[in-house]
Amino acid sequence: MAIGEIINHDGARKKGFAMWRGFNRVMLACAIAAGMGVAPARAEYPEKIVKIVVPFAAGGGTDIIARTTAQDIQTELGKSVIIENKPGAGTIIGTQTVATSDPDGYSLLMATFAHAVNPSLYNKLPFDPHKDFAAVSLIARSFNIVVVNPTSKINSIADLIAEAKANPGKLNFGTFGTGTSAHLAGELFNAMAKVKMTAVPYKGAAPAISDLLGGQIDVMFTTVASAASLVAAGQLRALAVTSAERSTAFPQLPTVAEAGVPGYAAESWYGLYAPAKTPAPVIARLNQAVAKAVRSGGFKQLEANEGLIMVGGAPEQLDRYVGQEEERWRKLVKDANIEVQ
Repeated sequence: MAIGEIINHDGARKKGFAMWRGFNRVMLACAIAAGMGVAPARAEYPEKIVKIVVPFAAGGGTDIIARTTAQDIQTELGKSVIIENKPGAGTIIGTQTVATSDPDGYSLLMATFAHAVNPSLYNKLPFDPHKDFAAVSLIARSFNIVVVNPTSKINSIADLIAEAKANPGKLNFGTFGTGTSAHLAGELFNAMAKVKMTAVPYKGAAPAISDLLGGQIDVMFTTVASAASLVAAGQLRALAVTSAERSTAFPQLPTVAEAGVPGYAAESWYGLYAPAKTPAPVIARLNQAVAKAVRSGGFKQLEANEGLIMVGGAPEQLDRYVGQEEERWRKLVKDANIEVQ
């Protein structure tokens, strides 16, 4: 082979090797980029159905608020939001379900009054109400309403006090669980009116109201959401509201304080929680959805008809509010010697 041919052949070989090496480097860089450096962007939350756990039976006040919330935030989130009712053990069963769920924003808790009171009622809970949850939003505050069967001879708070004093321990008031707003509102009434009525716990507002309608219990300090439609239909008789001031939704009703128990006031509330360690962007997304929801037509109707005070504030507001409520009711639980059976 001539020297010129050898040189040309060797040059082509070197050039081919250089091209092959360059190609391999490009392919390696692409593989690294695909596998490590520039992975496909993660889809925005939510990617699937969101579940709100209600720790009460279906049909009660908390259930109504939860379903209104679900209906409105699913429009904002762009995914279905469903309700799962898990009543029992003073809301502990449903609450624990969320506490042990994956912190991904797909299992949420509609918490209420009991969330702030259970730490005072139980020596040990299967979850930590502070450490195991991330606040999303305080949806609304409300008051309870004192109701009786329309066939009852009790027509006022004064009548209720008189009947309770005449028959100590014989009047029964229904609750939707030990430590719920309906329970402690009644216990606060016992303490401040100096009477003794017996609490009868149920697994939710709906079964308790059913027994009130049937005459098995005498009175309830129930949530407005659970009783308003029945009061309007004449199926229940309302005696008073438990708020510090009269409600624009029930201007004809006195407060319990006005009607014979000076200084009396009891409030209920609804707050949305996610499991602890839920990513901050997910919490922010949910909080934004709730803030829009509380301005919706569904909540405006509840506000007008039932006297709800809509909030929809920042997560920190829910944390502060629940801390204050926890402190407020701790003394009553201790003084009334309220124990979980």
